[in-house]
Amino acid sequence: MSSDIKKTMWKAMSDSPKVMVSLVGEDMHAEPMYAQLDKDADSEFWFYTSRDNRIAKGGKAMVHFASKGHDVFACIRGNLTVESRKDVIDKYWSNPVEAWFEKGKDDPSLLMLRFELIDAEVWDADPSLKGMFKMLTGKTVKPEEMGEHEKVEL
Repeated sequence: MSSDIKKTMWKAMSDSPKVMVSLVGEDMHAEPMYAQLDKDADSEFWFYTSRDNRIAKGGKAMVHFASKGHDVFACIRGNLTVESRKDVIDKYWSNPVEAWFEKGKDDPSLLMLRFELIDAEVWDADPSLKGMFKMLTGKTVKPEEMGEHEKVEL
């Protein structure tokens, strides 16, 4: 089952890679970021940001995700670290990214962070017929009637 729910999470994230990111232990809100996903990398993804961004110092972090259809949710734990490999920075570079940096890849404020995934808690909200009926009639719903929920290693 873990393999299926992981596939569900990655598919939903590839359809809409917009997430909320926060540093663990910091007294600050999460902020929206666009995850640069790689179909061959299932243990990391990347963010372009600026050196003065609140997550720029890296460290332990949490990424929160909700799919477009609001049926897949994930809270992903990992570590943010500076990505300095030029080939990775070049690989995900695009016009929308460049729009944020006045001097493009040569902008001194440009920073790429790699999010190294540790684990995740994933919810696949696919209610059963019985669960939907109970919700519509105000009956008590059991969590297992609303879909899958698992903690998975990544």
